[in-house]
Amino acid sequence: MEHMIPLVVGLVLLAWLLGGGEWLRRRRPDWHWYVTGYPRTAARVVLTWRKVAQLNDLSVSYKPPRRVLGGVAVKGTALRSTPPRISFPWALPNGLSLLVRLRPGQTPAPFLEAADALAHTWGVHGVRVTSPRRGAVLITATAVDPLDDPQLPEDTGTPPLLSAVVGVLETGGAWVMDFRRVPHWLIVGATQSGKSTLLARLVSQLAPQPVALVGIDCKGGMELGLFAGRLSALTTCRREAVAVLTALVTDMQERMRTCRRVGARSIWELPEQQRPVPVVVIVDELAELYLTNGSKEDRAEAEQCSSYLLRLAQLGAALGVHLVIAGQRVGSDLGPGVTALRAQLSGRVCHRVNDPTTAEMTLGDLHKDAVVVAQSIGTGQKGVAVTTDDADGWVRGRSCLTTPEDAQRIASEHADMTPHLPLAAAALDGGEEQ
Repeated sequence: MEHMIPLVVGLVLLAWLLGGGEWLRRRRPDWHWYVTGYPRTAARVVLTWRKVAQLNDLSVSYKPPRRVLGGVAVKGTALRSTPPRISFPWALPNGLSLLVRLRPGQTPAPFLEAADALAHTWGVHGVRVTSPRRGAVLITATAVDPLDDPQLPEDTGTPPLLSAVVGVLETGGAWVMDFRRVPHWLIVGATQSGKSTLLARLVSQLAPQPVALVGIDCKGGMELGLFAGRLSALTTCRREAVAVLTALVTDMQERMRTCRRVGARSIWELPEQQRPVPVVVIVDELAELYLTNGSKEDRAEAEQCSSYLLRLAQLGAALGVHLVIAGQRVGSDLGPGVTALRAQLSGRVCHRVNDPTTAEMTLGDLHKDAVVVAQSIGTGQKGVAVTTDDADGWVRGRSCLTTPEDAQRIASEHADMTPHLPLAAAALDGGEEQ
């Protein structure tokens, strides 16, 4: 630890010499952090590590915990303990990271519990603890919350097919929903939490791509109706949803036959001229498809919706059929079909929710620690959500706003790219005639 002190002092002196001009803060906040905030915070981490490790039970002692005093065995804790070794904190654009090498017998659990204490001690916005490999813990400190004023990175570029840049992650990178990598998504959030903002951004990003978009909006089409000109099909009630989902299942079976004839395991192995157009089905307010008034007809419709959605989720990924399921809550009270469907939706996004059960149902089966973070999202953090991430398991993000005017403009500009889905169109026409 002693060899780090000269380096820390040098960084602090550099920060003092360069200063922290307001112009630098405005134009290049990352460089402002590098020359002013990072040296001070790195010094604080190094100089306080031994004390904070001892106070939060992160240190170990190899002395026996028992002593014999006057023939009596006394159990106690050794007065001097040894903290685990840490790497020198390396700088990140909005924080720093350090690797902790665990002592024999230590586990990551105490470090997870000490995250808040570390954040207060070091004077940072937040601390996240992960275990990238056995015997090591990675501590990442975030200086300020990047989601307060999110800015998309300048190098995002044009997203590839079936990929959408929907917002910004707390790491400073772009929040990307890639259906080729994660084929199905579950999005939950209470009223005014930002769920509709995320859906609007997702549709606006997919609109310029050769993708068929199918909307199921049982709130009368108030949300997805803004993109009606770019949707291959839009349903506004459960009866229409059943008809369109039936047509999609039939179309999916035809895709299976096409793949089987040429020996392909997915539509992406088909020759481009034979490849059917990818389909993204967006369901806004899932509960409206499952809740019934108790009548036989109502229950039959709900069961059909449940069965068809589950079949699309189970078989659709390789066949170019993808699901985005959104709702205010997800719970077993909606029926066993919801639990079965949730298991097929590997992509998860949880905004602010009104009940802990929904957060648990959304994230609990994948990342227990993410449930606590999701429940801490406040009412003033519209658009902020916890989403699954391959690299670290989960990460916070904030979606970009798409105004109603922007939605209608985007739908109009790309209306000529709307693929025709004959079976879905026929199903809707048949429903209207009835």
